Amino acid sequence: MTREILSGESDKTQEPLPFQYHNGPLLFGKISINLIWYGNFKPSQRTIISDFITSLTSPSSSKPNADQPSVNTWWKTIETYKHLANSNSKKPSSLSVSLGAEFIDETYSLGKTLTSKHIVRLASKGSQKDAINIVLTAADVANNKLRGNIKSSKFAYIWVENSETQCPGQCAWPFHQPIYRPQAQPLIAPNNDVGLDGVIINLASLLAGTATNPFGNGYFQGPKEAPLEAGSACPSTFGKGAYPGYAGDLLVDPTTGASYNAHGGNGRKYLLPKIYIYI
Repeated sequence: MTREILSGESDKTQEPLPFQYHNGPLLFGKISINLIWYGNFKPSQRTIISDFITSLTSPSSSKPNADQPSVNTWWKTIETYKHLANSNSKKPSSLSVSLGAEFIDETYSLGKTLTSKHIVRLASKGSQKDAINIVLTAADVANNKLRGNIKSSKFAYIWVENSETQCPGQCAWPFHQPIYRPQAQPLIAPNNDVGLDGVIINLASLLAGTATNPFGNGYFQGPKEAPLEAGSACPSTFGKGAYPGYAGDLLVDPTTGASYNAHGGNGRKYLLPKIYIYI
């Protein structure tokens, strides 16, 4: 299951498609998130991603005195899907994710232009049981027209490319000038890295979709070949009052001027996409 979510635009003149559960398996229990780093990444860039992963279920972010909104409260929305899918069964409905192993390939062992087979090969470095393997490719790694949702029934994995260099006007918005939307001033990235802060947006969408539609027959709306999932059914929406060209009402760091909507661990701030709330 290799998937890439690109920011899109909704047509408000059309009736929304029904969001349905297609009776397929979801992810439950304790899941390790393994990171496969392909190419050159700075240690600071790796920390941005690893801090995000640990923030998903960080106990400290769920305490009453913790900064809110948090990455943890954002992720808890996924529990809504779990309870609905298992309301009439004895299966466990909880999902606990944690940072697992990290694999670093700085030698570009498969070259700098990757195919879907290359992504599967890289994803296979991590454990395939009770895990989500995330392949992150560096800014100078291109792809051979890898687009859309390519699913596998064997194990769960995600591929995310550098947003600033590979699809800046789509994946890196609102931290980069957009292609199709009104040309407003880009927002300041909360971690001062347009490429990696854009990766966080897309990775968050993919993780939400992976948990609720891991093998193409879980929760989604629209055609199976091009589904809208929990993290992508509300595209380009990050705060209240969002509309095409406007990300919504966001928090702003008084020191840096950066925009964000979730607090993470180690003092991190992130901009996360809206999760579709299925009731």
